Amino acid sequence: MTTDPSTSDQANAETTTALSEPAPAFGWTYYAERMNGRFAMVGFVALLVLELVTGQTFLTWLGLD
Repeated sequence: MTTDPSTSDQANAETTTALSEPAPAFGWTYYAERMNGRFAMVGFVALLVLELVTGQTFLTWLGLD
């Protein structure tokens, strides 16, 4: 019994493509978690910039300190 190498290569290429180009979907998906992580990084950097520009901590800026 022999297997056709082009068939297994095609299946691997489809799997790789699906993981490298995630599509938007509803729920707890890989794409959603990746986007949440990116937005969290942007928010964290924005918080650091806010603290550098104003000279106040985030808690002081909120009135909690």
